[in-house]
Formats: sequence, structure tokens, C-alpha cells
Amino acid sequence: RSEFALKEIMSSGGAEDDIPQAERKTVTDFCYLLDKSKQLFNGLRDLPQYGQKQWQSYFGRTFDVYTKLWKFQQQHRQVLDNRYGLKRWQIGEIASKIGQLYYHYYLRTSETSYLNEAFSFYSAIRQRSYYSQVNKEDRPELVVKKLRYYARFIVVCLLLNKMDIVKDLVKELSDEIEDYTHRFNTEDQVEWNLVLQEVAAFIEADPVMVLNDDNTIVITSNRLSETGAPLLEQGMIVGQLALADALIIGNCNNQVKFSELTIDMFRMLQALEREPMNLASQMNKPGMQESAEKPARRENPHKYLLYKPTFSQLYTFLAASFKELPANSVLLIYLSATGVFPSGRSDSEGPYDFGGVLTNSNRDIINGDAIHKRNQSYKEMHCLHPGDLYPFTRKPLFIIVDSSNSVAYKNFTNLFGQPLVCLLSPTAYPKALQDQSQRGSLFTLFLNNPLMAFLFVSGLSSMRRGLWEKCQDYLRKINRDIAQLLTHSRSIDQSFLQFFGDEFLRLLLTRFIFCSATMRMHKIFRETRNYPESYPQLPRDETVENPHLQKHILELASILDVRNVFLENTLDDY
Repeated sequence: RSEFALKEIMSSGGAEDDIPQAERKTVTDFCYLLDKSKQLFNGLRDLPQYGQKQWQSYFGRTFDVYTKLWKFQQQHRQVLDNRYGLKRWQIGEIASKIGQLYYHYYLRTSETSYLNEAFSFYSAIRQRSYYSQVNKEDRPELVVKKLRYYARFIVVCLLLNKMDIVKDLVKELSDEIEDYTHRFNTEDQVEWNLVLQEVAAFIEADPVMVLNDDNTIVITSNRLSETGAPLLEQGMIVGQLALADALIIGNCNNQVKFSELTIDMFRMLQALEREPMNLASQMNKPGMQESAEKPARRENPHKYLLYKPTFSQLYTFLAASFKELPANSVLLIYLSATGVFPSGRSDSEGPYDFGGVLTNSNRDIINGDAIHKRNQSYKEMHCLHPGDLYPFTRKPLFIIVDSSNSVAYKNFTNLFGQPLVCLLSPTAYPKALQDQSQRGSLFTLFLNNPLMAFLFVSGLSSMRRGLWEKCQDYLRKINRDIAQLLTHSRSIDQSFLQFFGDEFLRLLLTRFIFCSATMRMHKIFRETRNYPESYPQLPRDETVENPHLQKHILELASILDVRNVFLENTLDDY
């Protein structure tokens, strides 16, 4: 019953005997729902992390109970205040759990709209000051709940690019941590300060600022928008494959990270998502909508985010993705990881002879590792070799490797005749740019935000909004032209065209060619290892060294007044 109805009963004379009974029932029902919700929430941890179907009904049940609990405490707030002693931080805890549910649902489905829902619950906690009284209680574990809420809220805001709110939250969190460590003299002070440092570094990772006229920073989003990918024009013959699943793997030793996302993973995941729509207008709650109510547009590809996985973790997730890949679909593997180079000399040139990228080692294997290193004929164990991916080329596979040993994947062989493309980062950057690696890789930045990467290699660190938008328009024109170059090429490998029908892959391919062409024209990128490569190789004269495209890049440089950074007569230099 609503609060109003309860007040009615309490003020009416006739039913006084019922009141304690009704109120007792209210408290009992609330306790039942609270226990049930906690039990279901804790059970989420035991669900398998991979596989897309097993968890959905469990999530649905959990959402149901939390929805009932939330409405119940709203309707019976007064009785619960009086009889149960419901505190505001307890309401905050329920809201926080619902926010976490939506966030985890986003992680499992890759549907960005659920981030908006998580944001609205987290935001309500802050606006209604649910946790404000926690500091008056002498219980450090309650303060930790509050600090964790802040950390979770920050992750959601970062993913939604709400940087202005992130900055406010960081300031509030910093004050809360100071107060907490001052009052309780705890041992986890160092950990919480590390959280602050990590998020501060994460916010600063973008190398270029876009500014409004009043010098406030413009927040740019790099998710796929309606106008994002170049449209397919008439006469373009491309495949009908759709990107359905992606593994985003981050294992760089010294890269900026927050929570379990490196900056490269963060940028890549946004390149594989559409701009979030508001969920309220679309559906009621996750897993509950009828197919008729589903949004008309295509969903985001499903993603697994793997931070520093071991080889066995990586292989398990890869196998799960492979197994569940629908017909006519593509699996994308993105590897941002430290390079592992072969230790010994090998006479053969097989898929295990060039090293690969690092996988995490569980500490207990390290002794075994040392033994292997003595014998030069053994291969590196904590390494994803190109040969490790061979079994998965039985289905269409799109691989992006951002690593100092990306070229190991140039020696791929297409054994099964399925569409297969590898986009490979430069293995080294010119000295002038090298100190930037901590703030994320330049190659991944080009795939996520090509204009920002272009400005960065041109030596610019800030830009007015008007000029930024003008350049973005010009870049869209360049992307359209690259799409035409690719689809009109006579000698291009068919794999590129088979992937070109998918919006996300089309955008990644056009950005890759823009990145490669830019680096090849840049005055300080002079060594072969400074350039991206691909398997199969692209016909250079028709793509990355095409005179028409080079003219466009010089034109973009002219708009920005940085033409002197690029070679004018590149064609003569080759």
C-alpha cells in the first residue's frame, strides 16, 4: 500500500487493532525481499563469465526482486522508518545494487543504454544524499561501502564520457578518503589513494583538448553515431557478414588503467559500440522485453573485456565466443599487449617461431618458466602465438594487434579459406613520440579517434570547437573516399571486402588506411617499423599510398596549418 493509504489507516479510528498486524506484515515482507535480493545478488558471482545464455533468466529474477524491493520501500517508507528503523544509507545500498546490476548487464550484453540506467540510479544516490549520514556512524565498513559506490559511479561516468561529473566525483572521493583515513587510521589508505591516482591519469590520457569559446573542454564521444561509418554506395560489392562478438584484451605492462580497463581497452570498446539511446523510451527492464519492442537498429556486437588474462583464460573465452558465433558472423580479437620475442634461433618459420604477445603468468608457474628458458629450443609459454589462433580461423576472424611484436602475426596462413584479416600496429614509433605510450597506443587512438591522433602527430595539443567540427566533416569525406578506393580496387584481397559490409569493421578498415597513409607521409615516420601493416597485404598504390588520398591528407593538414609536418612529394620518395 502507498504511504498515503497507510496514513489513512493510522488516522482512522475503526481499524486500530489491525495496525500493528499490518505494520508487522510490512516489516516482514520487507525483510524477506531484502534477504532474497542479497541472496540473488551474491549468486551473480557464481554465474559463468562466458557463454551468453545461461545467465539471462537468473539476471531477470534478480531484477524482479530488486524492482519489488525498491517500490516496496518507496510505498512503505514511513512504517519502515518507524518500525524497522530504515536508514537512508540502507536505501542508498539498494539503489547502488540496482546500479551495479545495470552495469553488469551492460558488461554482459554490450548494450550501452543500460549504462544510462546505472547512471540514473548512481546519480540519484548522490542527489538525494543517501550516504551523507554514514560518516556520523562509527563503522568503517559503512564508509568503505560509500567509497566503493564512488569508484563504481566513476567507471560508469567514464564509459558515458561524462568527464565533468567525473572530475566532481574525484574531488568528493578525495575528501571522503581523507576523512576516512583520518578517522579510522586504516591500512587500506594506500589502495584508495592509488584509485585516485589511476582515475586522474585516465582523465588526462587524451593528448589533445577541444575547447569551447569560453575555454571549457568539449567532451567528444567516439562511439558509432548515425553519420559515423561511410555509407555503402551503389555499385559497391561487399560481403554480408556482421560483427557479432569481440574479445578486447589488455596486457600492457605500464599503461594507464582504471578498474580493470586499460586506456587502450577503453578506447577500443567504444569503437565497437553505438551511441547509447535512452532506455526508458525503449523497454522496461533487461531480458524482459518482447521482440516486437526491441529497437529497430542492429545491436552492438557482444564483447568480452579481458584485463591481463592468462593463456588458459584467454583460450576459454575465445572458445566460448567461437562456439556461440552465429552463422554469417565475425569474431573480432583485439590484442593490446607487450610483445614477446622468440628466445632462440629457429631454422623453421612456422606460426610458433616469431613469438607473439604476452599473456599473464600465474606466479606458481614461474619456476617452470625458468627451466624452459635454459633450453633454447622451447617456445615461450606465456605468449599468444599466431599459431594459437589457427583453430579459430575456421570461422570469419578479424584480428587487431597493437604491440611491439605485432609483425609476428604477419606470418599468418589462411588454412580454411574463411575471411581473415589482421591489422597490425607499428612495432616502434619515432623517438619524439615514444614517451606517450603510457597514455595509450597511437595506433589504437587512430582506430578510436582518428582526428585526435592526427592532431597529436601534427604537434597540436588543443583546438577550438569550430575548427574541430570542420575537420571532422572533412575526415568524413576522406573516409567516404577511402571506402571507394577499397571497393574499386582491382587487386585487393577479397577478405577486406567480405568484412566491409559491417559498419563497425568498415569504420575500422577506413581508419586503419587513414592511419597508415598519414604515417607514411609524416616527416618523422621514416622507418618501415613505424608503419602499420596488414595480413593480407593491402595494394599500396590503390590504398595507403594512393595520390588522391595523399592530396586529402595534405588538405586536412592545410586546414590545421600543419602542412610542414608532412612530405609534399611523397610519390617521388618511394
